[in-house]
Amino acid sequence: MAFDSFRQFVDRLDRAGELLRVPFPVATELEMTEFADRQMKLRDGGKALLFEKPTINGVLSPFPVVINALGSDRRMAMSLGAASVAEVADEMGGLLRAKPPTSLKEAARLLSKAWEIRHARPKLVKDGPCKEVVTRFDANESVGLGVGRVGGGSGVPTLLNIPILKCWPLDGGRFITLPCVVTRDPDTGERNLGMYRVQVYDGQTTGMHWQLQKVAARHGRRYYETGQRMPVSIFVGGDPVYPFCATAPLPDGVDEFLLAGYLRRRSVELVRCETNDLEVPANADFVIEGYIDPKEPLRMEGPFGDHTGYYSLADLYPVFHVTAVTHRRDAIYSATIVGIPPMEDFYIGSASVRLFLPIFQMNFPEIVNMALPAEGVFHNLVFVSIKKTYPMQAYKVMHGLWGMGQMMFSKYIVVVDHDVDVHNTSEVLFHLCANTDPQRDSIFTKGPSDALDHATSEFAMGSKLGIDATKKLSGEGFKREWPPLIRMDEAVKRRVDEFYEKISSTR
Repeated sequence: MAFDSFRQFVDRLDRAGELLRVPFPVATELEMTEFADRQMKLRDGGKALLFEKPTINGVLSPFPVVINALGSDRRMAMSLGAASVAEVADEMGGLLRAKPPTSLKEAARLLSKAWEIRHARPKLVKDGPCKEVVTRFDANESVGLGVGRVGGGSGVPTLLNIPILKCWPLDGGRFITLPCVVTRDPDTGERNLGMYRVQVYDGQTTGMHWQLQKVAARHGRRYYETGQRMPVSIFVGGDPVYPFCATAPLPDGVDEFLLAGYLRRRSVELVRCETNDLEVPANADFVIEGYIDPKEPLRMEGPFGDHTGYYSLADLYPVFHVTAVTHRRDAIYSATIVGIPPMEDFYIGSASVRLFLPIFQMNFPEIVNMALPAEGVFHNLVFVSIKKTYPMQAYKVMHGLWGMGQMMFSKYIVVVDHDVDVHNTSEVLFHLCANTDPQRDSIFTKGPSDALDHATSEFAMGSKLGIDATKKLSGEGFKREWPPLIRMDEAVKRRVDEFYEKISSTR
């Protein structure tokens, strides 16, 4: 199902009983975070929150704020227009099974072609709701308190008037936390949609926190080499699949808007920005256009209370200069918060793993399932179940996963047998403790690490630990008999089920 606006999705959540309205003033400084954090820590992610009267420095904002819109399995499935994420995953797996690819590159091409055929490529349109109110700034104008040249009616003059959150007490400022960032490769023209936090410095400048391994950072390095200004556009809101696609682990070169069109079963309509040549969804709520100047010094960005559960420390990042802000007249500002898990991002990440599991299985057919537990804050901890048929197969899977995209950031990979439920952390830990000899079944290696990982001795590089918690084979040097797991006879279980039914019926 395609949502024509973020407001339409919010209304759908409301009708489904998935929305909690907050009708009184709540500060965008810290209060919203505490409010949302308590909701996210509830069973199954709590409710989505609609703050109807957000305040900025004590002043009411005309734009409501929604947080935790994707923070449960049910709401994540609703955003994809499906009864469950598994339903979408099965459909995507069917595309690969129809013509099994022989490599990851071929899988990317196959999916791109299938998505294009079924829902068409994104299409460019002349205008859209995201341009109902347009505010332009002169390229060399410095705006600190909201003085700009406004076209298209009265609206938001600067970033200072959008209800952007200061999330945690030690944060360096206000951060846009669900920004969909559009960049383009200057050599190939390929577009990328990513998500990188954006710290607001003033009404017309922000930080741009793209880490060195990200696609947008690679685009940026090419602009820094040529000295040309890099066009960048940020949008917030619109169809709820957009932030999901911005964080999806797509192979480099695959257009995220193509995935969005597939998931929403309708091609994404794009409009050209007012002050650069990038395109953004016509149904977005807010669009922030601008550029990064490679000749300008980097600027300190942060600290920021991050998804690791700790503050990521201040560091130098590019400065993004705003040349225009456009928005819908009835815009809703969508945000999230990150911190000690579980948080909303856990459900987004879990959906990504389930959706792209068929691609992992294409490279590693022995993989049965994968899970990234909330405690691992995305990729720090990975559970993988495999159908083991030969010695050292678990290590083959570990090394392969560490070589795939963002899986390179995984600090711990635990491999278990096919009959272990990787989504049940207690069950995995039981088999981890029962089936391993620490020295024999562990392997250390080195590689890139998350730039946000404060525990590594060096920035963005560190060690990794793989643990083989599968049943050991004789070919792996195991010389003893492996005992069977305790299980009750199925006939006895059925008989006792009948006993329990009789007891329940007499109450």
